[in-house]
Amino acid sequence: MKKTLLFAFALLFATAMMAQNRTVLLQESFNGASMPAGWSIDAQPSNWSVSATNNAGGEANEMHLTWSPQFNGMTRLVSPAVDMTGITSAVFSFKHALDNYSGANTIGVATTSDGGTTWNQAWTQSYSASGVWSVSQEISTPDLGQANVQFCIFFNGSSYNINDWFFDDIMVFTLENLDLALTSVTLPDFLGSGETSFGIKVFSYGVTEVTSVQATYEVEGMEPVTETFEVNIPSLGEATLYFNTTTLLIPGSYNVNYSIDLVNGQEDDVAENNTYSKSVSVALGAAERKPMIEHFSSSTCGPCVSVNTAMLTFCNNNPGRFTYTKYQMNWPGSGDPYYTAEGGVRRDYYGCNAVPQCFLDGEDQGYAAVQQSVFDEHALRTAFMDIRGSFSVEGNVINIKADIMPYIDAEARVFVSVNEKETHGNVGSNGETSFHHIFMKMLPDAEGTTVTFTSCEVQHLEFTQDMSGTHVEEMSDLEVSIWVQNYSSKEIFNSRFAYEYTEEHPYAVENLTLIQDEEAEENTMVASWDAPSMANPTGYDVYVNNVLVAENTSDLSYTFPGELGSFYTVAVIARYDDKTSVKVMTNLENTWSVNENEASYCKLYPNPASTQVRIEAENSIENVMVYNVFGALVEMIPADGKTVNVNLSQYSNGVYFFNIRQSDGTVSNQRVVVSH
Repeated sequence: MKKTLLFAFALLFATAMMAQNRTVLLQESFNGASMPAGWSIDAQPSNWSVSATNNAGGEANEMHLTWSPQFNGMTRLVSPAVDMTGITSAVFSFKHALDNYSGANTIGVATTSDGGTTWNQAWTQSYSASGVWSVSQEISTPDLGQANVQFCIFFNGSSYNINDWFFDDIMVFTLENLDLALTSVTLPDFLGSGETSFGIKVFSYGVTEVTSVQATYEVEGMEPVTETFEVNIPSLGEATLYFNTTTLLIPGSYNVNYSIDLVNGQEDDVAENNTYSKSVSVALGAAERKPMIEHFSSSTCGPCVSVNTAMLTFCNNNPGRFTYTKYQMNWPGSGDPYYTAEGGVRRDYYGCNAVPQCFLDGEDQGYAAVQQSVFDEHALRTAFMDIRGSFSVEGNVINIKADIMPYIDAEARVFVSVNEKETHGNVGSNGETSFHHIFMKMLPDAEGTTVTFTSCEVQHLEFTQDMSGTHVEEMSDLEVSIWVQNYSSKEIFNSRFAYEYTEEHPYAVENLTLIQDEEAEENTMVASWDAPSMANPTGYDVYVNNVLVAENTSDLSYTFPGELGSFYTVAVIARYDDKTSVKVMTNLENTWSVNENEASYCKLYPNPASTQVRIEAENSIENVMVYNVFGALVEMIPADGKTVNVNLSQYSNGVYFFNIRQSDGTVSNQRVVVSH
């Protein structure tokens, strides 16, 4: 959701009233593409711009102060005038992120009531390292209480000592007596299945210290969880509160609602900021992560030499663990002769304005090589997409195939870059004579391919490109990087190098299903699949609940004992000698019922169905769980009666499995065909 742009001017309240009623006097999030109305730059305006980034921790866009053109002195980001009549104290808050170059650099907050002739300093701080901060500072200057007060964030010093400084979410407000806001939650957008922890982040906009908080989280369709936290949160303080009670989440999509119920044993003064809602996707499975390195460099850049040397050592120390693309830039000076406009698009996307600079999984690593400890941490992160690719070369034409298997629902972009492993023709002025992982061409272009991913549905992409018009030196020395990226947040879901110079693409298995064998005398689960229609694997690896149970088998099915009420995930990988396909997965809850429960009948009709199905049972129905053919949870329907009507209007055509649980413990599993 886009941030709201709001200017709220104070009414004429007495100072005593201000301690009891929080009033937002000024709020700006720089949401548009240009400077908001009423805002201005005092000195060095060419160093400021609205940037389509979110480095300061808000949502894009944000204000950006850069070092070039170099200056030494003061520059101010100035707000419109605000009527502060009768208000002699207020809180100034903002978010900021510094990309530091050297030394300690100073920013601050000041006010004026005479149009900028006189500025009165309200707060100042020096920063000597890169980082991201949130500032909330109560201020009181001689200007407050006047009718035309302007606020500014200022930088004072040599711009050469910084690379970039970003500012966002500026707000001026007065304090409530007791106001604890629920600002965000700890639950990520995507996570793996299992017992899940929940937490909330809170901020105190009140003058009263917060000593206890009663809060609730509720996963839609499940019982709410309410807990009380003993805390010590001062005025303008923040805290993260973790619930002790976890909740088991199986694959599917959930809405989670959070609330602050009581603060210090009572309702606080502002109810509007006490709730928060979040949608979360629980992945069916996970893949091995290959962190993606994007490196901006140039053969005319002296400092690039040491970073290139360090990165070459890093690559030699981590074979097979990463994916890499290096973009040569057209500066400093005349820049690298192997610069491409597509590399410039990626530079602008990341807001890179100097080299060398590295990004790991879309995260800025600064003007240095990727650190081993940071890389190791990224490699341990869960990846919810599996990637395989292959390429072949005919003359100057490269043919690329790529498979992406998502275990979540997401919209993202697939990027495919053709690199040359080592080049020698782009020699510049820094003394280097060879360069590695050099970007040549993006397919189809630098904007990538936008894909709407559905969990467990393979996306197959193919590209053909004549490389004659690129800087390629040797067609026998190419590599292909493939990665999937959330374009708005810059998060990279996963990446991988394609298999090289091969006509054999590692196609995945097809039509994987997991069922209960209703004919068996004992509780039995059966996974089955079809061989890839476009290839001939040498065998298959089968996993049950992430445990390898069959290796390089030639069978197209696998049978294993089940346990009532257990949830099973089955994954199959097709093997092609030294190559493997993406991992195809499905899952199912075991609902096998024994003979003594057969008297508890359950009837479902019509089948096939188009608009709705009606379920009738002998006993009260507790709930109905609906799964698609991939084993992903489609809907959880709570019930309290012997009949349930299920609306199918939002279902796509296809096969669904209805798991119906009755009050006596009987569980029925019925297959339904939906056809609109």
